[in-house]
Amino acid sequence: DEIVAMAKKEGKLRVMIGLENPNFKPLIEGFKQKYPFITDIRLEEMTSGAYQRIPLELKAGQAKGWDITHIPSQFGKEYMPYLMKYDILGMAGQGVLKIDPRMVHSSERNIIGVTSTIGVVSYNKKLISDDKVPDKWEGFLRPEFKGKKFIMDIRPLQIAGLVPAWGLERTLDFARKLAAQDPLWGRGTARINSSVAAGEYVLFLENNFSSVKRAMSKDPTGSLNYKVLEPVSTIIGHHSSGILKTADQPHAALLWLEFLVSPEGQEIIDKYEPLKASVFTPGSAVAQEVRGKELSVVDWNHFTNFEEYTEKIYAAWGFPKADK
Repeated sequence: DEIVAMAKKEGKLRVMIGLENPNFKPLIEGFKQKYPFITDIRLEEMTSGAYQRIPLELKAGQAKGWDITHIPSQFGKEYMPYLMKYDILGMAGQGVLKIDPRMVHSSERNIIGVTSTIGVVSYNKKLISDDKVPDKWEGFLRPEFKGKKFIMDIRPLQIAGLVPAWGLERTLDFARKLAAQDPLWGRGTARINSSVAAGEYVLFLENNFSSVKRAMSKDPTGSLNYKVLEPVSTIIGHHSSGILKTADQPHAALLWLEFLVSPEGQEIIDKYEPLKASVFTPGSAVAQEVRGKELSVVDWNHFTNFEEYTEKIYAAWGFPKADK
C-alpha cells in the first residue's frame, strides 16, 4: 500500500529496457490499466551499442532522468554499483511484491530477470530425419557429424549455458571436441536459420528456441524444425532490470518490475519478444518446452561470470572466423 501511495504521487516513469520495440505499446497499456494514476510513461530500447556507454555515463553522473535500466549480462558488474539498494528479493519473499523469488538476483537482491532463453538445434527435416538428430549435446561428437556436417554460431552462448550442469572444465573439453568435428562457422541466428530452411545447411547447433520459432513462422517451405537438447541450456536474466540510485520515481519503478513478471506482463513478452517469458512462469512457452527435461540453468550464481564462460569457450574453439 505504501509503494502504491508513493507511486501515485510520482505519477510517471522512465525506463531503459532491453526488450524489443513491439513490446512497448502493449506493456504500457497493460501497466496503465493496472495503475491508471501513472499517466506519463516513456520507454527507450537499450541497444547493444549503449551497453558499455551507459555505465560510463552513470559513473560521470550524466545518465539522469531514468528510473530503470536494462542490465546486459556481459556487463552486469559494471551496472551494480549504480542501482538502488532495495531488497526486492525480501519483498518478493514476504509477498509485498508479487514476484517469484527465483526471478530476483540471489545475492544482489535488487536485480530481476524477466525472460529466459533455451538452447536448441534447428534442422531441415527434408534433409535429415528427426530420429537422426541427437537428443543430447554429446551426440554431435559422433563420427557421422564430422567434416562440415553442421553449422555453429561463433558466439557460444548456448554452449556456455552448459557450465551450471557440467562445470567449466567439462564444458571446455566438450567445446574442443566440438571444434575438432570441423563444423562450419557462422554468425547471426536469423540468417543461419533461413539458410537451414532453404536447404543450404542441414543442422544448426548453438541456436535458441525463440529464434528458430520465429524463423519457422516465416518458412514457406515448412522444412525447418528443431529439437531441444539435454541438458537444456537455460539462460535466465538475459533481459534483466534494476532501479537506478538516481531514480526520481522509484516506487513506480517497483510496480513496473512487478508488472513485467506478472501473468499479464509475461503473456505480452511471450507474444511480442517473442517466446522469451521466464522459465519460472507457469504456462510460458519456455516452461512448456522444458517440462520433464534435465536443465542447466544459468542462474544468478553464474550471471556475472557468463561472459567469462563465453570467452573461454571461444578461445577453446581457436578463435574461429565466420565461414558464412
